[in-house]
Amino acid sequence: MLNLGLDILGLARFQFGMTTVFHFFFVPFSIGLAFVVAVMETMYAIKGDEDYKKMAQFWGKMFLYSFAVGVVTGIIQEFQFGMNWSEYSRFMGDIFGAPLAIEALAAFFMESTFIGMWMFTWDRFNKWVHTLFIWLVMFGSSLSALWILAANSFMQNPLGYIINQQTGHVQMVSFGAVLSNPQLWSEFPHVIFGAFVTASFVIAGCAAWRLLKKDHVTFYRKSLNVALVIGLIFSLGSIASGDIQSRYLINNQPMKFAAMEGLYKDSTNKGEWSMVAGFDNKQHKTTWSVDVPYVLNLLSYHKTTGTIKGMNTINKELHAKYDKKYGNDINYYVPTKTLFWSFRIMSGAGALFALLAIVGLFFNRKKSQLIMNQRWFLYIMGLCLWLPFVVNTAGWFITEFGRYPWVVYGLLTIADAVSPNVSVASLLTSNIVYFLMFAGMGLVMIVLCHRTLKAGPDTENTDGYAAGDTDLDPYSKGAFNHD
Repeated sequence: MLNLGLDILGLARFQFGMTTVFHFFFVPFSIGLAFVVAVMETMYAIKGDEDYKKMAQFWGKMFLYSFAVGVVTGIIQEFQFGMNWSEYSRFMGDIFGAPLAIEALAAFFMESTFIGMWMFTWDRFNKWVHTLFIWLVMFGSSLSALWILAANSFMQNPLGYIINQQTGHVQMVSFGAVLSNPQLWSEFPHVIFGAFVTASFVIAGCAAWRLLKKDHVTFYRKSLNVALVIGLIFSLGSIASGDIQSRYLINNQPMKFAAMEGLYKDSTNKGEWSMVAGFDNKQHKTTWSVDVPYVLNLLSYHKTTGTIKGMNTINKELHAKYDKKYGNDINYYVPTKTLFWSFRIMSGAGALFALLAIVGLFFNRKKSQLIMNQRWFLYIMGLCLWLPFVVNTAGWFITEFGRYPWVVYGLLTIADAVSPNVSVASLLTSNIVYFLMFAGMGLVMIVLCHRTLKAGPDTENTDGYAAGDTDLDPYSKGAFNHD
């Protein structure tokens, strides 16, 4: 085989990263859409306005698409634990197995069961009972996220375990400690709020494109309004929860926090915060920066005084702590540029979302036609439907790259977690296959959503084409008559 400079560890990391990023395109979108659709159907149940029912049914189609793709990519992701990360699976099986089993047997079971009941029973239950179904779907989706994040939080901050002296693997001694992990409860609200923001601004963006074409104006203006109200509330919630999470990292994962702020040297009491900066990662120094005094302290401690350890100091502390066990050749520096810019993309987008929601709600006031005359704003809103996916990816870059070189912080390195029996050829082949498959699924998802939007809210069926004679009850005797 040609020497392409490829190695097993790099290919295994790329494959899992590719799968995780693609899967995480759809997880927040799916959770958020379940919530927004539930709000729309609740408004229908309260007000009896058929427009809200039509909104729940219409945007619910996109929810079903995202749910289906999310399930497929999630299955592929879980298979990789045995394929490429068998040493990790052996080491973490006792911890990782319990949350994943509960997620599959309880949360996912609830979610998938009530999705079916919600899809096929619009005219078979009282509107309040039917509304309950979509809320249970949303609750199940959120529970799934909780159990997955419980496992991920252990990898970030191991608690409630001992090391089995015979196997050398972690063994759970307190499920309560795993579930009450402070990392989990700083991370979970931020992920869920981000999911609600994602769905809100995707719906708002889609509605904006249709309003530019003056298509079903009343329907899309109502959709835009609901989406922007939810988007504003949870944009502010994401900013607040993100602040809590980042402050938690100061002591829990100081290297991650220092990289997010681009600090190679310890900060001074003046607390200069770098708006933008350049870095020399080989020399471990900042080459240039545009700084604002005291802002770093305000963000970190909510006061004007205080200092933050830089990466050079933290690197020395980590070597002193772990060299005896892991040797002195481990690099504890995380990808500074990736974390620094990802953090600014994420936090800047949060503020932008809140601003867009405020301006959009002002333009879209009831009995005002102002929104229809602000085509520049509709174009911006339409383009911003892609931004939440970028922001979510940036957030996961921070979460996962920020614990390098650990796959389980302080207990198992990434290099020690990879499967010993995989080859460069098999990993390269599976990387290519997965990439093509993910690209195909993504294209199908985009095409289906585009067809749904183009067909409009008056379409009864779920494939995005015109309705035709689809009024036959699928459960009636006539449905089985092929004459």
